[in-house]
Amino acid sequence: MATEPDYERYRFSITVKTADRAVLACLRALCQDAETAAKKQIGWGGTGISAWVKNGNQVTLRFTSSENRKDFTANALRLLLPHFEIVEKSDNNPATRQRS
Repeated sequence: MATEPDYERYRFSITVKTADRAVLACLRALCQDAETAAKKQIGWGGTGISAWVKNGNQVTLRFTSSENRKDFTANALRLLLPHFEIVEKSDNNPATRQRS
């Protein structure tokens, strides 16, 4: 089970927008692929279909380092443009627990 420090480590974020559900699934998979730390699912937690719709087709993915986020971004741009856009990035946006 993930602890609060596990979530706090996932603080390097990128918010992306796509109107395509399949592209969302690919972005989530690329997030998991780019992350090198344990508990990779923390990085894409809270990015399910209902959250994506609720947030206007945007989701925020998180990483434990700026280098992991950079790897994600490079692969997403290489594979998925023009089907998504980057909305914002942050180096201090830690993940929060999605389940009790």
